[in-house]
Amino acid sequence: MKRNHPDALRDILARNIRLLRAQNSMSQETLAFESGLNRTYVSDIERGVRNVSIDNISRLAKALGVPAWRLLKDQTAETSA
Repeated sequence: MKRNHPDALRDILARNIRLLRAQNSMSQETLAFESGLNRTYVSDIERGVRNVSIDNISRLAKALGVPAWRLLKDQTAETSA
């Protein structure tokens, strides 16, 4: 699945999920299981090729142990300031 246009928020979501998953020593399979999603769907999210619903963002956040807004917050803007 190839994106037709760049989407900064989708890229932020992908980066944050990858980072939090790594910090929690979780595989994509574990995150998928804990959130009730398919592993290939989680992979697509982490690659920024899926348009994710707010319900699935909430499921992922719960599985990662963070509030949903945390998945959408651009952490690079804070570190470069």
